[in-house]
Amino acid sequence: MKKNITIAVRLTLVCIVFFGGIYTLSIWGIAQIVPGQGKGFTISENGKKYHLLVAQNFSSDKYFWSRPSAVDYNAAGSGGSNKGPSNPAYLAQVQARIDTFLVHNPDVNKSEIPSDLVTASGSGIDPHISVQAAKVQVKRIARSRNLSSVEINKLIENNIEHPLLGLFGTERINVLKLNSELDKLR
Repeated sequence: MKKNITIAVRLTLVCIVFFGGIYTLSIWGIAQIVPGQGKGFTISENGKKYHLLVAQNFSSDKYFWSRPSAVDYNAAGSGGSNKGPSNPAYLAQVQARIDTFLVHNPDVNKSEIPSDLVTASGSGIDPHISVQAAKVQVKRIARSRNLSSVEINKLIENNIEHPLLGLFGTERINVLKLNSELDKLR
């Protein structure tokens, strides 16, 4: 029994040194040489820093709208709603989002609205929308900013993020980056 306790104590000490010290310092060191130095990817606009991988709430007609958030865009408490697709409260919430979208985008038919514009992501803070979700908003933005649809579509094309290695995932657009580029136009 004394032999087992001695082995357990030694293993505990080795784990504390390795995982509490060596491993932690190794990960910290690697983070210092990658872009962002382990602090995430940020952009600065008007003296404020915004994290590119955390959704921002855009609701003005002159911006591309983000994906809805189940946690009110709070990165400290990310998570989904846990409501199933047949839950009446969830269906009412999605219908309200559809109705709001149609009021602000009268040129769009209900069948043209991509699901990512009316349903929240699993994390509640997904910063990306599909290319289709961006394109369905072009007329509203062009009208509110007095820009041509061609200019906005070109901006969308320039901001498409392609799948990893051309295989993993789908094409998507970071809404914060897209809106930042949009502000540079006018």
